[in-house]
Amino acid sequence: MISFTDKVTNEKALENAVQRFKERNIILPTFEQQRHPDLIPGKIKDQLKDVGLWEINPLNLFRITWKNEPREKGGLYGDVNYLELPPEITGVKAKIVLLIGKWFPTGAHKVGAAYGCLAPRITTGEYDPSYHKAVWPSTGNYCRGGAFDSKLMGTESVAILPEEMSQERFSWLRDEIGSEVIATPGCESNVKEIYDKCWEIRRTRPDCMIFNQFDEFGNAVWHYHTTGKAIEEVYSAVKPQNGRLAAYVSATGSAGTIAAGDYLRTVAPHLKVVASEALQCPTLLRNGFGGHRIEGIGDKHVPWIHNVKNTDMVTAIDDEDCMRILRLFNEPEGLKYLKSQGIDDEIIKELHLIGISGIGNLLSAIKTAKYYEMTEEDVIITVATDSADMYRSRLDEQKESKGKYSEIEAAKDFEKCIFGTTVDYTKEFDYYDRKNIHNLKYFTWIEQQAKELEDLNQLWDDRTIWDKIFNQVHRWDELINEFNERTGLLK
Repeated sequence: MISFTDKVTNEKALENAVQRFKERNIILPTFEQQRHPDLIPGKIKDQLKDVGLWEINPLNLFRITWKNEPREKGGLYGDVNYLELPPEITGVKAKIVLLIGKWFPTGAHKVGAAYGCLAPRITTGEYDPSYHKAVWPSTGNYCRGGAFDSKLMGTESVAILPEEMSQERFSWLRDEIGSEVIATPGCESNVKEIYDKCWEIRRTRPDCMIFNQFDEFGNAVWHYHTTGKAIEEVYSAVKPQNGRLAAYVSATGSAGTIAAGDYLRTVAPHLKVVASEALQCPTLLRNGFGGHRIEGIGDKHVPWIHNVKNTDMVTAIDDEDCMRILRLFNEPEGLKYLKSQGIDDEIIKELHLIGISGIGNLLSAIKTAKYYEMTEEDVIITVATDSADMYRSRLDEQKESKGKYSEIEAAKDFEKCIFGTTVDYTKEFDYYDRKNIHNLKYFTWIEQQAKELEDLNQLWDDRTIWDKIFNQVHRWDELINEFNERTGLLK
């Protein structure tokens, strides 16, 4: 049966962790503090005023929140960071809003997903930071977030990611974090090769503990409580008169971020939860496969932690559209063209906050608005996991392969890739569509990854299991408080 992380399993390892944290002055934030930073102790806030957002400092564990001030150094907390795009950009009447991941440490929200996996293992004694190394298999930001969290928690990390991912990721992991980096063959969607490397590590390196984002429930739990709550707050801030939270759009990826939809369903039962994936790898849409360029999503399988019963629709996005919009939103000639179309300067200067997968989510939100014929009273919320800062090398590659960007190219891209978005490559799920997707988990997780068939069936048949999984967080906060009490650092 599905197991839970809710009690101490190794007292000696736990004592080693307490000693390591005490020596290095490491305090763990609770998940409640990550949702509500106003609960963070004043002495920690005072110290953060001199700490950079990406600095290797344990205090930055307290910046794992959607509510950081949008500053590179010394910021504290405010409201959730988000960007509302007007109809002049989206071409639809519905209000489309993106949560902004840029202002997390590392520039992406995956530090939160990784924290949801590592912190509970440390506070139960399952992970000994004085002995273990944390292995973070990923197609991008998750291994960066995991390596960063590991460094802040006084332990070593191993990052595994495809060799064709952007060079910014490799350079930062090696040079800034000092993580061991393993590059596996292929591109974004070559996850099987990552899994094969994980099996090799399991067989040969007993000191390594693997935190696979695709089957670690801590990933989904963090998003359920933290991202879900952030979206609820943003909706309250932007809600029009007689408005409704009509849809939540999320790239599938590891299925962590989409778990926020499970939370939102509890406050907006009518909500449409929409999965976004690459047209070049249409796994949910067509049981398809293939390589693509939307880094961070679409990996030719259904993640173990995806509660597919709670997904209403899938939209597939052409990666070429994402790359063209990346240029439109970041090249000087693209921004100049947008200004000529009457787009407000305040919006234009914020477009760099949307990375490639965020652009994919934006296009999926537009498809959703058109498919359901949404109006000014409808609010669609989605996520910009990271920013264009992560993809400067991709912009350089586009310039090298396609030449200098012009206002003519910008006009074509705006008209074709945004205003020309249609409702093709979409599918609304019925009960058996969802069950078909769930059944696809068998081939990855039972045949390849040694999960139990009983557990697979429980994830579908047990009507209480997902609530139990998501609500582990309350016990985790108790364990974190007990751990901090043992270190004595909050006294």
